[in-house]
Amino acid sequence: MESPLSKSGNTSPTKSDLNQAGIGVADLKLLRVFKTVVEAGGFTAACNELNIGLAAISKQISDLEVRFGMKLCTRGREGFYLTEHGRVTYQACLDLFSSLNQFRDKLNTARHDMFGELNIGIIDNSITDENSPVIHALGVMHRKAAKVSIRLHATQLDEIERGILDGRFTCGIMPIYQQKPDFDYYDLYNEITHLYCGDKHPFYLLPDENITQQQIKSAEIVNHFYANHSEKNSYLPLSNSNAIAVQVEAVSLLILTGNYIGFLPKHYAMHLFGGNRLKALAPEKIKITTPFSLMVKKGSALNNVLTLFLKALQDNGQSASLRSVG
Repeated sequence: MESPLSKSGNTSPTKSDLNQAGIGVADLKLLRVFKTVVEAGGFTAACNELNIGLAAISKQISDLEVRFGMKLCTRGREGFYLTEHGRVTYQACLDLFSSLNQFRDKLNTARHDMFGELNIGIIDNSITDENSPVIHALGVMHRKAAKVSIRLHATQLDEIERGILDGRFTCGIMPIYQQKPDFDYYDLYNEITHLYCGDKHPFYLLPDENITQQQIKSAEIVNHFYANHSEKNSYLPLSNSNAIAVQVEAVSLLILTGNYIGFLPKHYAMHLFGGNRLKALAPEKIKITTPFSLMVKKGSALNNVLTLFLKALQDNGQSASLRSVG
């Protein structure tokens, strides 16, 4: 469906639109719809999130384009994508709503109430780790701050990092393979990783004492792409691998073919098929400890909502201390 600006391209806003009238409540409503559509990846996908129909969403985006005098996105048979003005507007939305949340947070603190949003990016396939304090902390948030809107996104490591930097995520919880200067880190807990083979692999039926170190080094291994852990490289020559996976589940699929061995979190391997189809190889010798941390953008002040969440993580018996990189 085309907007009134679809044929005019990226036009510039007029003085009467923005410079004189400014941004009002109706504009904020339209901007929230626009932000949701972008993050959902299109109009249809945003219907459930906004709980309104496709026609209503299309009209509101068209109203916003007319209001600002800019074409923000293209939608229709060609698919959904942002124009250059749309990308600028989306980033401005993130900045605007972040500022509004900070303003609201200060007012709520003054009257001892707690509102706001907590957008958490968490690495996928970590729910089976009993060391994780996340479930406990989310329960505490619901009991102590029921008016806070919590959005939990289980996704990949690089997506969490991007989300924190561009303002979509308040924080991230994930394994730290290498600290980066763009973030502040709060230590949470450690995850144990072993090297595994599947029940179709020749190693599976061999006693541990009959599997030599040279045999392990000669086996084909899955290179877990984002989990670039220096300890893994000291055990096995990952550069020789021709099998690459990004997520833990993808690593597991390749291991279960019987063609490869690979590193998996212990908690995940024990949970998968009851642990019966996977075997840890030399678990006493090949054992990797990976720290999990809560991450925020470098230099970000912790508002009262995030402070409560971090305290709930700490109160689960874990220690969390700030380690700034730089």
